[in-house]
Amino acid sequence: MKPFAPMLSRWLRQATNSLRRALLRRANTPAPLHRFDSGTFVTTVGARPYKLFVPEGFTGEPLPLLVMLHGCKQDPDDFARGTRMNDLAQQQGFLVLYPRQPPRSNAAKCWNWFMPNDQRRGSGEPAVLAGMARDVVATHGADPDRVYVAGLSAGGAMAAILSREYPDVFAAAGVHSGLPQGAAADVASALAVMHTGRLRPFGPSRSGGPGVPTIVFHGDVDKTVHPANGQHVVDDVLAGTPPPAQITRGEHKGRLFTHTVFPGRDGRPFVEHWEVHGTGHAWSGGDPAGSYADPHGPDASKELLRFFGLQRRRALS
Repeated sequence: MKPFAPMLSRWLRQATNSLRRALLRRANTPAPLHRFDSGTFVTTVGARPYKLFVPEGFTGEPLPLLVMLHGCKQDPDDFARGTRMNDLAQQQGFLVLYPRQPPRSNAAKCWNWFMPNDQRRGSGEPAVLAGMARDVVATHGADPDRVYVAGLSAGGAMAAILSREYPDVFAAAGVHSGLPQGAAADVASALAVMHTGRLRPFGPSRSGGPGVPTIVFHGDVDKTVHPANGQHVVDDVLAGTPPPAQITRGEHKGRLFTHTVFPGRDGRPFVEHWEVHGTGHAWSGGDPAGSYADPHGPDASKELLRFFGLQRRRALS
């Protein structure tokens, strides 16, 4: 018979190691998201799955709607974690719609912002996404004058397209680490402008009229989407001689930033450009529990909701 003491010691060591591994797994498991409703929106031009966050405790009032477009290799859950947008939406009373790009539509799950058919009103992904937003407004009683769209990277580029092609749907846009509409016409031109920042407009003539109010975030050491593209988005929305800018420089959570505001005729900010110094291709002030999220720098999610809270859908001439 083996001595009892060594057996007990070995058992305790194994039990301790098992407990340590279990606690480590628990510590590394992201906190659960707020409850998501899932569904699929189907139109004659296509279909996309989605998740919808509906905040609790808000009744009897039309809530604003924010459409959040994830970047490549992401999905709604990942994007919600990295941006913490559901937490803020619960606090401030926003519906948040997260369309999902399936691999069958793009192997890397990117929105196809570079394809001509996906840059025009009434066709491709813009038609599906705008239709999805309209459907949520109708079925959940959202405020049609407070519908916004934002995205990261490929999602940011698609947000820029939607805001230009559907100003009758979207009151304002947020473009994080993205590109302007018409920056590419195929994969080769997309990669070129992403890497160099040299813009050669390829896109179709716009059917949506002037740009809507837009807030832009971009890290100045982004190696995936050249930082010059953030300025291209700003220039595209301003479209002409910009009004005098208000420039503020500061620091937040270990990152320096330059914040440029172009006011509109009504006194509200029309375009904001946040250049975050030292940040790469990642959501500024995000949660590293999600991908492409940097915990340092200004909180892009808070700033987006602040900016959107100032905007209402404008009458189209």
